[in-house]
Amino acid sequence: MRSRGLIIGGLAVVAAAGVLLLWHYHSAKRGATTAPESSTPSESAVILDAGNRSPIAPGAANASDSGPTNVYAHNLMLRKGSTGFRVYVRWLRGLMVRTSRTVNPSFDEPESFVLDVKTGVIHTNVGDLANFLNGEVSNAPFRGITLTGDGDTIKLRGTLHKIIPLPVELIATIGVAPGNRVQIHVNKINVLKIPLKGLLGGFHVEVANLFHPGNIPGIEVSGNDIFLDTQKLLPPPHIRGELTSVRIVNPDVEEIYGNAKEDVARVQQWRNYLQLDGGTIDFGKLTMRHVDLIMVDLSNDAWFDLDLTNYQEQLVNGYTRMTPQAGLQIFMPDLDTLPKNKSNQTISLEWLKNRNLSPPSDLTSR
Repeated sequence: MRSRGLIIGGLAVVAAAGVLLLWHYHSAKRGATTAPESSTPSESAVILDAGNRSPIAPGAANASDSGPTNVYAHNLMLRKGSTGFRVYVRWLRGLMVRTSRTVNPSFDEPESFVLDVKTGVIHTNVGDLANFLNGEVSNAPFRGITLTGDGDTIKLRGTLHKIIPLPVELIATIGVAPGNRVQIHVNKINVLKIPLKGLLGGFHVEVANLFHPGNIPGIEVSGNDIFLDTQKLLPPPHIRGELTSVRIVNPDVEEIYGNAKEDVARVQQWRNYLQLDGGTIDFGKLTMRHVDLIMVDLSNDAWFDLDLTNYQEQLVNGYTRMTPQAGLQIFMPDLDTLPKNKSNQTISLEWLKNRNLSPPSDLTSR
C-alpha cells in the first residue's frame, strides 16, 4: 500500500509540473506577440525603403543602413552654404559619408555628410572664390582680393593694410600639395607696381604678412607658399578625395580628382542629374533607407542648379514618380524658373470633399 501511494504521489507531481510548463509556454508566447505600446511608430516617423513596399519602423535599421551612399552627378551646379557659394560639378563619382555615426546624412544639414570623391571634375568660378575669400579674410591684413590667371599661373591682387594701405600683386604657381591641398607658390610680390626682387624688400613684405596665421580655417602659410585645404576652407557640404590636378581654366579654378578623363568623355551627352544609391538619407520630413533616388534636371541648361538651402521649393515645383523597385525619380526645375505665386502648390480641403471638382491644373499638366 505504501509503495502504491508513492507512485500515485509521484504522478501527481509530474502532472502539476506539466501544467506549470504549459502555462509558462503560453505566457511567453503571448508576451512575444504583444508589442509594448511605446514601440508603435508615430505617423510622422514613416520611412521609405527602396527595397520593400511597406514602411519600416524607426529602429529597424541593419548594418547596411548606416553605410555610405553612392553618389553620381553630371553637370551639377551645387549651391553651398547661406552665401550661395557655387561649385560646378562636371562629373562626380563617389560616396556620401556621414560625419556622425548616429545622424543620417541630410540635405537640410550639409554638415551631416562629406562628399568623398573617387573620380571627379569640379570647377569654382574665380570671382565667386575671390568674393568668398574676401568674406573670410575681412579682418586680415590682405583684403579686396581679386584672382586671375591661366593654366598653372595665378595672380592675386589686393590691398595690404600695413601702416598705410599698399596695393599688392602676387604672381604664383598653383598646384597640388600633400594632403590633397591646393598649393600657391608665390614667385614674385609687386608693391605699388614696383617689383621687389626678394620677398623682403624696402617695404618688408612677406607672404606671412598677408594673413593672420591660424585665424582662417583651411589656410596655412609657410615661407613663400600658401596652402588651401578646401575641405576646411569652403562651406559645406565638404568635398574630399585624391586631388590629382589643379589649374586655372578661365573663368574657373578646375580641380580633378582621381582619373576622371574617361568618365567625363563617356557621360558628355548625358542629361544633368544627381543620383544616390544605398545607405540612408534624410530630406525634409522623409527618411529613405536602401536609397534609390535620382534627381533629373528638367531644363536643357548647361548646369543642373541645385540649391541646398531652397531645394524643397524645387521639389514642390517639379514632379516625382516611384519606380517598380520603390525608388524615387524626381524631375526638378531650375531655381530661376520657379513661379512666384505659390497658391497652386496645395490641395484644398474643398477639393477633397467634392469628387466633381477638377484636379488642380498643376497636377494635370504634368
